[in-house]
Amino acid sequence: MRPWGPRLPPALGPPLRVSTFPFPCQAPAAPPGPAPAPKCPRRAETEPSRWHLPPEAMAMGRPVRLVLDASLLLEPSVAGEDAAAAALRPGAEALLRRLRYSNLSVAICYVEGMSTNESGFLQKAASSHSFEYIPLLVKSGNLSPNELMLEWSRTSSCFFVTSRVDKGLISELQNQKWKVLYVGNECSIEVPGILSVGRLQELLLTLATLIKREIDGSSVLVIGYRGAFPIYPSKDNLIFVPLSFDLPLSSQLQEVDMVLHKITDEIVKIDLNCSINFPQGISFSAGMSEIIRFVEEHPDFSIVDPFKNIYPLLDRLQIQKILVRLQEVGTKGKPKLRAPYSLKVDNFHDGDLDEHLAEANLSFPLIVKPQVACGVADAHNMALVFQIEEFSKLSVPLPAVLQEYVDHGSKIFKFYVIGDKVFHAVRNSMPNASFLKSSSEGEPLTFNSLKTLPVATKEQQVQNSNLLDTSLVEEAAKILKGLLGLTIFGFDVVVQEGTGDHVIVDLNYLPSFKEVPDSQAVPAFWDAIRQAYMSKGQQVQT
Repeated sequence: MRPWGPRLPPALGPPLRVSTFPFPCQAPAAPPGPAPAPKCPRRAETEPSRWHLPPEAMAMGRPVRLVLDASLLLEPSVAGEDAAAAALRPGAEALLRRLRYSNLSVAICYVEGMSTNESGFLQKAASSHSFEYIPLLVKSGNLSPNELMLEWSRTSSCFFVTSRVDKGLISELQNQKWKVLYVGNECSIEVPGILSVGRLQELLLTLATLIKREIDGSSVLVIGYRGAFPIYPSKDNLIFVPLSFDLPLSSQLQEVDMVLHKITDEIVKIDLNCSINFPQGISFSAGMSEIIRFVEEHPDFSIVDPFKNIYPLLDRLQIQKILVRLQEVGTKGKPKLRAPYSLKVDNFHDGDLDEHLAEANLSFPLIVKPQVACGVADAHNMALVFQIEEFSKLSVPLPAVLQEYVDHGSKIFKFYVIGDKVFHAVRNSMPNASFLKSSSEGEPLTFNSLKTLPVATKEQQVQNSNLLDTSLVEEAAKILKGLLGLTIFGFDVVVQEGTGDHVIVDLNYLPSFKEVPDSQAVPAFWDAIRQAYMSKGQQVQT
């Protein structure tokens, strides 16, 4: 087991093997067919395709060719049987999905003479994942690589992965400098030079290690993940490999130098009474719990981002306390930057609630939000309340935070901090309160901020005479980065009509930043990961 923590020789530092999960998202399994658009069950805004870059975005070096044998992919019980039963073996669909966005040149090979149904099934799988589909030749009863594979061996670093042992084929490939990997139980036949991989889920981690050695990447950083990142080194010398929760994580973590995670996506349950003492009261998935234990046992191990720095963003009351510290940002002649006025409530039937609202400088309408900001099913179930009597009709989870509703011309400015870069985009938002009240009919307006947010129609949009002061908010972003100790986070700003106040209404960890152009977001993300690793190394050395 290697010593933990980054080692920092000159220049870019050592080979960094980083595990990332669960960002970006995994697309759900689907049978072979027309190429589906990747979807994410938890972070639908994240698009895996943005990480699938053209060749010029890759690191310099020999191209990598990966050929998957049919025996690796087809369910063994149906191989050679009735074609109607043809199916991928467990784990094969996930492997193909990840390889689709790996920046590797991938092909699926089949044996000449394979049944039409099996061959058609594999060809459809190859087509749906944008892979090549090539034959293995049969000469005098023996398998042999075709001319295309021989040509690849002269220009590329080539890997052949199989679940059957054909000594003649393997020997011929090895003579052409192919690396051969066998996936499955230990080979029953002794074959010199073949690398055995126990399970399909271990293949990508093994490939990443071999690719790094093949390109002699002394400055390459290998980054693990549970989504769609490139395996072939990016322009910034990053390789991404997957962590599998189906395998012991401790042994996988010994092959990486950093973990990129989104711990908030691994929350199973939260005790709402423990919000001020997070992580007490939070139950995480078994895999995430193992990661947390590992990091606790190896404090020099690098992660993006430290768990303790993320926990405050699970609690809207803690977020409010952080944002209040920004109110001194800005100078004379600049708009006021502030947090929304707010109040925590433990029930909606407090006879003195109107007095508490006045003390908190709150007036109607109010947005009612659960205190827990994420990790539970109803964290985004909110309501807009126009008069105190409507509190009796609320179903928003308690404890809750009451916030002023800021009229903002139906425009919200979404800011993204990625390392030392700050980006922003404009999105249509909720209409001014007068439009909402006219349609409320005396009832609180309930909505889910992720699914059913009432966005202003064209007729409801109002021109706001106050403009966004970008430099003011970017200054706040840099201060927030220091306060939070986070590498990647986002926050939302609205500009109040009349006063021009810049109000930060939300703060979240590791957003999708889908509004930021790929040409800006992806390099910034890669650079942020490398800088976080280097910064951790400097902390360890001091």
